Amino acid sequence: MMNLLMVLLGVTVLWWVLWFFIAVGKKSFTMAVFLVVSGALWGVAEYFISPMGEIAGYLLLLVPVILLPPMVRIVNEYERGVLFRLGRLQLVMTPGLNLVFPLGIDSVRKVDLRTITIDVPRQEVITKDNVPVMVDAVVYFNVSDPILAVTKVVDYFNSTSLMGQTILRSVLGEHELDEMLSKRTELNSILRSLLDVATDPWGIKVTSVEVKAVEMAETMKRAMARQAEAERERRAKIIAAEGELQASEKLSQAAGVIGRESGALQLRYLQTLTEIAVEKNSTIIFPLPMEILRYFEAVTKK
Repeated sequence: MMNLLMVLLGVTVLWWVLWFFIAVGKKSFTMAVFLVVSGALWGVAEYFISPMGEIAGYLLLLVPVILLPPMVRIVNEYERGVLFRLGRLQLVMTPGLNLVFPLGIDSVRKVDLRTITIDVPRQEVITKDNVPVMVDAVVYFNVSDPILAVTKVVDYFNSTSLMGQTILRSVLGEHELDEMLSKRTELNSILRSLLDVATDPWGIKVTSVEVKAVEMAETMKRAMARQAEAERERRAKIIAAEGELQASEKLSQAAGVIGRESGALQLRYLQTLTEIAVEKNSTIIFPLPMEILRYFEAVTKK
């Protein structure tokens, strides 16, 4: 039994030494000093207590098992660990294996640096022209400063979500419905800028804000449909009127040319006969000048 105890003591010492080199490799010299001092105290206790009995020796072997494993903190590549020592902020832990003081001396808060998506709950907004609409939006953000995200706000996720809801109602309420529907890109940029400024003291970087949908009441949709239909009819009438105006101007110019040239009317008449003949009509209409009718009217009166 004594030989087994000695073997276990040797393994424990090697394990303690391994942890010491890990601390040196991480450039945590305070942790390395702690391991040396605590290892030395453990060795002295083992030297004086183990001769009193094997049970005491085995009990001392439990000290490294209880003390050393809780010192390990593994931080993923997409995370950062904010270290507090006796309640005071110390540093930001980098990805990989890190060592901390046990027995509640050190505490670590891990912060995820990946982009986080918040689906802002549907908000009822009254536009500037007093139209009630329901708006859905999405906010994309990430933590830019882990220390501020831990020390300046209790829950940065919920705080950013609530701030996004408030700014969404405030900004959209200052614009009319037509602007909300036609200038969505500009509104998204304004929302992102305002939300980024509001969350910057929390170490939050807002990368994008997108308004997903704007829903209106059915009566408003029907009114907008009637408005669009009326607008289309107005444009069609204006286009038709412009066409008539242009046609009348061209006809006036043509009449002026025909009036200046005596043979132009005869040529136009022959061209019209050619067009009529193509249709294989049995009836041909001859134009009768108004001057002839006036001549016969004058003769009749005499």
